[in-house]
Amino acid sequence: MLDELREEEIVNKVGGRFKLSTLIQKRLVALNAGARPLVDLNTDDKMQIVIQEIIQDKVFLDTELKVQIAAGSEEGGPPELDLRNL
Repeated sequence: MLDELREEEIVNKVGGRFKLSTLIQKRLVALNAGARPLVDLNTDDKMQIVIQEIIQDKVFLDTELKVQIAAGSEEGGPPELDLRNL
């Protein structure tokens, strides 16, 4: 288990364990479908990438539980990949 997931701070930042799990799963799907990471890490571990994106406030869930890229962040995927439907 990743140490970051043991901290309550990341759970509270997202709004609870259910929302954290949902955000992680949806962002992993986007990365596996070809979305570019929003953080620079020297790893191919997509889970680490997603956790860092959450910690750095690069991604979040909107009120409809859809993944949103934070304003000012780079686009999280190729133009043909619409992340709003995840």
